[in-house]
Amino acid sequence: MTQRVLALLPGDGIGPEITEATRHVLTAASTTFGLGLTFRTIDIGFAALEATGSTFPDSAFEMIRACDGIVLGPVSHNAYPPRAEGGLNPSGELRKRLDLFANIRPARTRAGIVPRAGVPLDMVVVRENTEGFYADRNLFSGPGEIMVTEDVAMAFRRITRHASMRIAREAFALAETRGRHVTAVHKANVMRVSDGLFLECCRKVAEDHPDVVYDERLVDAMCAHLVRSPDQYDVIVTTNMFGDILSDLASELAGSLGLAASLNAGEAAAMAQAQHGSAPDLAGHDIANPSSLIGSAAMLLIWMGQRDGDPALLRAAEAIDASLEVALSSPEMRTRDLGGMAGTRDFAAAVADGLSKSDRTVG
Repeated sequence: MTQRVLALLPGDGIGPEITEATRHVLTAASTTFGLGLTFRTIDIGFAALEATGSTFPDSAFEMIRACDGIVLGPVSHNAYPPRAEGGLNPSGELRKRLDLFANIRPARTRAGIVPRAGVPLDMVVVRENTEGFYADRNLFSGPGEIMVTEDVAMAFRRITRHASMRIAREAFALAETRGRHVTAVHKANVMRVSDGLFLECCRKVAEDHPDVVYDERLVDAMCAHLVRSPDQYDVIVTTNMFGDILSDLASELAGSLGLAASLNAGEAAAMAQAQHGSAPDLAGHDIANPSSLIGSAAMLLIWMGQRDGDPALLRAAEAIDASLEVALSSPEMRTRDLGGMAGTRDFAAAVADGLSKSDRTVG
């Protein structure tokens, strides 16, 4: 049996609880499907800051890089000290250092969960992950924001042909497996040069996929379209900041941000990460919903299965998703944010226990 090591990064707030819940489900999946998973817990965030003086020490990165996949719990990076005092955002650092250029964020309505949009959703936002307006990852050296004077702040936005082409290719490849429809979201009527380059790349890739419907939407209009007719969209591809905003909107319209899975993927590495934050006010009460991180871990198994050519990983991911669906369809098994009474641990146990049943239906 092939042995695979997953890095578990508990993070802050509810991070340790939902990471442990995800470990429980992954352990059950490994046993049921013979995946050979082992886990290496690596401190980041406030725990690492207290121990080492940095929220993301170099020693942690070296251990993470040696693993076969990464599961990152939510972090409270807005509460960290300045970067010069050790306050690095682990998520941004990992995306940049490992070149995790594609942030894949499905927005899918789950069984029994009433969609806020009024109709069920099944779309994916494919978000460029390494440049744009994000100050911690768009320049080779130094931040992408500066203070010109005490009264003037400036931000730099980097858009490159290389990054735009590869995120467009990712979106079209995904669309080929789904509804064969890609929508590029932009603001080229204002940012004519940078978003103009992004659209040029999307159109070029579209030429290589004549069987995929391709269209474009301005980002402000897209927000209105998502609220009014979200079922018209399949794969949305866009730049970093627009993708961050649109994916949260789409996930909430689908039912809840607490259900929203997310994968950060590159050529050589991938990281599962819940779409939501660390919710420190819920920490330690066994009430946090672990669905997002569990679903993200299933996406990680798919990425690993495709990389390794291992159908067992793909079957395990499908089973986790099916077991999540069953657990969420039961009102009494849902966590409190979804109107149920189940705790974090009980919900994870239900998903894990359901894997043996899913194994009989996944083929």
